[in-house]
Amino acid sequence: MVTVKRLSAILCAGALALGLGACSSKDTSGSATKNTGYPKKAITVVAPSGAGGGWDMTARSFTKVLSETKLVKVPLTVENKPGGGGAVFMAEYATKEAQNNDMLFVSSPPIIINNLKKEGNSPYGVKNTTPLAQLTKDYGVIVVKNDSTFTDLKSVLEEVKKNPTKLTFAGGSAPGSMDHLVAILPAFKYGVDPTKIKYVSYDGGGEAITALLGGNADVIGTDASSVKEFLKAGKVRILAVTAPERLSGEFKDIPTAKEQGIDAEFTIWRGIFGPEKMSAEAKDYWEKTIGKLVETPEWKNEVETQGWEMQYKNGDDFKKFLEEQEQQIQQLLEALGMEK
Repeated sequence: MVTVKRLSAILCAGALALGLGACSSKDTSGSATKNTGYPKKAITVVAPSGAGGGWDMTARSFTKVLSETKLVKVPLTVENKPGGGGAVFMAEYATKEAQNNDMLFVSSPPIIINNLKKEGNSPYGVKNTTPLAQLTKDYGVIVVKNDSTFTDLKSVLEEVKKNPTKLTFAGGSAPGSMDHLVAILPAFKYGVDPTKIKYVSYDGGGEAITALLGGNADVIGTDASSVKEFLKAGKVRILAVTAPERLSGEFKDIPTAKEQGIDAEFTIWRGIFGPEKMSAEAKDYWEKTIGKLVETPEWKNEVETQGWEMQYKNGDDFKKFLEEQEQQIQQLLEALGMEK
């Protein structure tokens, strides 16, 4: 026989169980929509080039410091996907990885240039991504071998002015892309028809430097950070940097193009992007995580070690900047006759 006291206890227990069940159901639902615990899987950061270039070094520095500081708990790997100065990867990313929250990539002005240029035009660009953050800025450099007969920028420009096809210029990106623009911009500003200059493209700055050292190119245009170690080793000579003023550290003795009477400035930013249809949770996670990363002494030391300059922009500011940069690059390509 169930006493009144025991019946009361049973009813209370049942009510408690139902209440807990309802709360559990509500929490589960809320968890599914608000927080799924991202990231759960390993994260791949793609460098859309061969090893040794600016994208590759940025991706490796980014993942290394995130791991060292334990800001990201899941494994981080870097994958090189060269081809077309980043265009081959963008086509795959935009069409096959548009919802892959676990794949990020590093890029710089070529993501805009490839979408705007005429030759080798890519239908995919910033619009097919989620900009997460700008990390750094770098500058272009005009480089020759250490035993080259050219000792300054004007000596090269005088040579190509006499015969634009005599010298082979090279870079780690496709024709009309960033390294190409860096390589020929001084000549264009010097009155040389840039369409007549012989330019050979390689997949990444590392391959372009190898071509230079192997005698397969006379001059390369690339980013300053990519040649820092070669400069220190005495293997290359930098004729000019496309910065508004001289850089510090290893580059302190390198004159700017402007110092040599050539108004050729070119800033190379680098940033992190996610897929076009990235989830709100993943976007929020990375914007907050990268915001913390750039404040760490480890990241600041890495930026200094690589010879970069810190320039952080969050996702919204970065997106706005990219829209402005797109207009500037469009104008430059039009001036060079390379717009689509």
